[in-house]
Amino acid sequence: MKQLDVRFMHPVEQINVIIGRIYRSGMTTTSGGNISIRDENGDIWITPSGIDKGSLTEKDIICMKKDGTKIGAHKPSSEFPFHKAIYEARPELSALIHAHPPGLVAFSITREVPQTNIVPQARSICGEIGYAPYGCPGSEDLGKKIAEQFRNPKFKAVIMENHGLVLGGTDLMDAYERFETLEFCCRTIINAAKLGKINTLTAPEMDNYVNIIPTNIQHFMDVHHPSDERALRTEIVRIIRRACNQGLMISTYGTASVRWKNNDFLITPRDVVRWDIQPEEIVQIKDGMAEAGKVPSRSVALHHRIYQLNPHINSIITTQSVNLMAHAVSHTKFDVRTIPESWIFLQDVPSLTFGKLQNNIDEVAELLQKTRAIIVENDCVLVTGDKLLNTFDYLEVAEFSANSLVMASSIGTLKPMGDSEIEELRVAFNVK
Repeated sequence: MKQLDVRFMHPVEQINVIIGRIYRSGMTTTSGGNISIRDENGDIWITPSGIDKGSLTEKDIICMKKDGTKIGAHKPSSEFPFHKAIYEARPELSALIHAHPPGLVAFSITREVPQTNIVPQARSICGEIGYAPYGCPGSEDLGKKIAEQFRNPKFKAVIMENHGLVLGGTDLMDAYERFETLEFCCRTIINAAKLGKINTLTAPEMDNYVNIIPTNIQHFMDVHHPSDERALRTEIVRIIRRACNQGLMISTYGTASVRWKNNDFLITPRDVVRWDIQPEEIVQIKDGMAEAGKVPSRSVALHHRIYQLNPHINSIITTQSVNLMAHAVSHTKFDVRTIPESWIFLQDVPSLTFGKLQNNIDEVAELLQKTRAIIVENDCVLVTGDKLLNTFDYLEVAEFSANSLVMASSIGTLKPMGDSEIEELRVAFNVK
């Protein structure tokens, strides 16, 4: 993925941005977790001990010099020993994240390693995952046990028994993407298990998925950015960030597009961190070609065909949110006949088998003539609408409804509205 431009960001700025993002996303607590960066001089910049993660500032970050000198107003994190030990074991790593996000902690305390082959991109982002036996927090013993796992070059993430996890990256954004993706996998697996069987993808299925990403899209040079086009770029960026803030997208996955003129549209680029996307990175698609110098989302051909066959659709969001993906991974029906709002907004949501989005574009585009949303097993949820804000609203309603279904599975048997109630809604709200 294209990274947040760290070349001009000091380590204290990077750490402050990412720890704040982790805290606001509910993946660490006021006192829990720590982040470090090792710079080109061998100095380690790390979050302090005992300082509120919700109000941390750049002035709070500590620098532990290579010679052991401390610079800063606070004590370094109590887990500094294992950060130091990991860096010594893996010279190519320059950033580490340790935290206690609920999904990963659940695997930590059941002493299992999560499977990442529930969706195609997670395996390549997360890699193989190590498992370190228990050690007392802050101890040299814990540092040795974790470093021993990291000596395996295949591991950039290690589950810590009855504790949490620590993972590394070539820079802090690389580490954060791995952290966020791995926690997404854990939460999805946990919720899918409540609904039914967890279905995974085979290596050939994942490899084929990657291999059919279009690489030969044509480009056009004469690009214009009138005011209405620039406004759409800003709107897409605003919705993408909102989706990230609300857990409806993650850094490594999420596509939005908006029809501009006729069948021309704007779409998010490929391999750009969703949290940090900028308006100028959005890609204009004209006559099926992309503006020169940019690479659009891998689903650009699908979006183009949807707009061609569905003049009533003016925006599309493709994403992976935890509860909808729990249905996609468990292959269970996403029944929106739960509350009136869900059915009025979405009607019935069909599911497609894995690979349909890539291999049957026309079939998917035609199906959207009769429905607003589709779930693709082990892949994504696709939502459409007249305006981007409406499409985002439908996505929110779908994810809230999916969450309710996951919760209901722990209580008893789902009792959806019957055909007579649905017909009453159809008439009352003029649903075709």
